[in-house]
Amino acid sequence: MSDRNKGIILLLISAFGFSLMAACVKLSGEVPTVQKTLFRNAVSMIIAFGFVRHYKERLFGKKENQKFLMLRSALGAAGIVLYFYAIDHLVLSDADMLNKMSPFLTIVFAALFLKERARLFQTMAIIIAFIGTLFIIKPEFSVETIPYIAGIFSAVFAAGAYTVLRVLGNKEQFYTVVFYFSFFTTMILLPFVIIFYEPMTWQQWVYLLAAGIFATVGQFGITVAYKYAPAKEISIFFYSTVVYSALISIVLFGQVPDLLSVLGYITIFGASFYMFLKNNEEHRKHQHTNA
Repeated sequence: MSDRNKGIILLLISAFGFSLMAACVKLSGEVPTVQKTLFRNAVSMIIAFGFVRHYKERLFGKKENQKFLMLRSALGAAGIVLYFYAIDHLVLSDADMLNKMSPFLTIVFAALFLKERARLFQTMAIIIAFIGTLFIIKPEFSVETIPYIAGIFSAVFAAGAYTVLRVLGNKEQFYTVVFYFSFFTTMILLPFVIIFYEPMTWQQWVYLLAAGIFATVGQFGITVAYKYAPAKEISIFFYSTVVYSALISIVLFGQVPDLLSVLGYITIFGASFYMFLKNNEEHRKHQHTNA
């Protein structure tokens, strides 16, 4: 099996893991969002701790990388809290697709902060994807718009975290980064959970522990996938989460996305697919020029 196909399979597994995480978060019911987030990150922290100790790496990374690890963790923590809030209040596939705006926003942040020039086709894709979000959000000035705004901002903070990861590059092992982020989020949220703790049934404990396990599968899967093949070649397959989430929404929650939302999914996916094709075309041209 080629490295590219291994990357695709791992990405599909990762997408399925994140979709099951979101489903478990929603199934856990009336539990405060910060409490759900704590469970998700505490489980990831324990699993990542095992990897760090096994490979005898530093738990908190190198001294020179601290500001980037801290910034990545702070942005990621804000993003995951907002994403879980959106999951609780929206059709699962709507929340998932709004969060999938992060790759487009990463291009914007990379241009602003890393001085990476955005290509014309990337700019066009960003505009098309933004139009797609309007179909999903169906903007109106009411309290019902708040969860959609949370979904968008979950993508904004996730994009910020991914931009910082680009700066980190290969300076830290992926399990160290995952441990640092999970530990940071757990410590930040713990006081709030202690103060506002809501007792849970055993089913809710099971759902939230499972959410943490599935999130870790998703996190490790996507990280290893990109070691086998560049993101520009395989990233499109991560959008399979929307298919998984839509099916889960219908089967488990009886939530059927409306036509405008479906049109939004198609628009955002189309923008991503267009960018995927253009990236591969540029890559082939570059290889041909260097041949």
